[in-house]
Amino acid sequence: MTATEKRNTGAAAPSRLMPLAVAGSALLAAAAAGAFYYATQTATGPERGDAHKVVVGERTCDPADFALPAGRATFEIHNASSRPIEWEILDGVMVVEERENIAPGFHSLLTAKLKPGSYEITCGLLSNPRGTLTVTPSAQSEAERARPPITAFIGPLSEYKVYLAAQSGLLVKAAGMLEEAIRAGDVEAAKAAWLAARLPYKRIEAVTGRIADLENAIDPLPDYLEKREQDPAFTGFHRLEYGLWGEGTAGGLAPVAQRLSGDVAALKDRLKALKLQPEELAGTALRQARRLGEGQVRDGENAYAASDLAEIVASLEGMEKSAMLLKPLVAEAAPDVAAGLEKGFSAARAALDAHRAGETYPPYDRLDAQAREALAASFRALAEAISALNPAIGLE
Repeated sequence: MTATEKRNTGAAAPSRLMPLAVAGSALLAAAAAGAFYYATQTATGPERGDAHKVVVGERTCDPADFALPAGRATFEIHNASSRPIEWEILDGVMVVEERENIAPGFHSLLTAKLKPGSYEITCGLLSNPRGTLTVTPSAQSEAERARPPITAFIGPLSEYKVYLAAQSGLLVKAAGMLEEAIRAGDVEAAKAAWLAARLPYKRIEAVTGRIADLENAIDPLPDYLEKREQDPAFTGFHRLEYGLWGEGTAGGLAPVAQRLSGDVAALKDRLKALKLQPEELAGTALRQARRLGEGQVRDGENAYAASDLAEIVASLEGMEKSAMLLKPLVAEAAPDVAAGLEKGFSAARAALDAHRAGETYPPYDRLDAQAREALAASFRALAEAISALNPAIGLE
């Protein structure tokens, strides 16, 4: 066979396969398009008020700057980046509302009741530039502004402030013990101190999670950082968790523990100065219940310590403290709402107790998807019960 014949023979094979290759490519493209369509049609969260679409890319949001009238609005957040992202509305350093762990190609719904003012929005990674959200007065906001003070909330607000002070005090003490154990190089003592410090933190997370600057220092998850566990911004509890459980050492963790001690002390001072509004007693509990029911229970948070169940119990205790302070007022105005609140907390506690063995809980990675979904459903139901509180007593 001549060289020319060999070349002709070699060229013939691809030409016969070309239709198959084209057809295969078309099928793959169609499958990909179908998967993307399904993803973009998948959303979680209640939808109320006007809807506004926000697309989050690798470095920015589209739109990054927009204006809305005060009142309820739903944001449809599309993740067009290659990383799981969170999207937040910030009032200074305070988180107004947020959605976490939106997977690439998916979108999520966030409903917020916005007061007039200027806000910032985050766009994916913490290092990305922030956008702006301007909320202008509306007839609804003006009517609410004219509402007289509700003196009946003085007692509940004062009691909840005492609770925040007590739990933040326990947190500061536990963080100090954690730092001491790490400096001594005692890994087992440090693990025990870490687990102990997480409980008071979780009991007040519904409030502290809104203080964005300290939250990002105390409790950032590596998934939201560009270099994950190796990112310089990976600090706080989960950096210590990674070292103690993931790497099995306290070596090199002393500066992280020292900073955590300083940050939780600053958090205690910030909480002492914080001025809570009546609607926040139910609002903070509602936000935490939705956060658990719509993602955190399903995905887990402590990838190395697997101590999520005990922390979810602590979160429930914190939510119950704030929401149940409203029960006397709600029971008088709307007995059925008060009964629904009791039922919601009882069901969530029963769902957690189903996994308890004595006073302990199993590692979270032993819970399969079905068990996690059942637990998450109990928190979604609890969120619905809590969401009825403010309207029942004239705060919505």
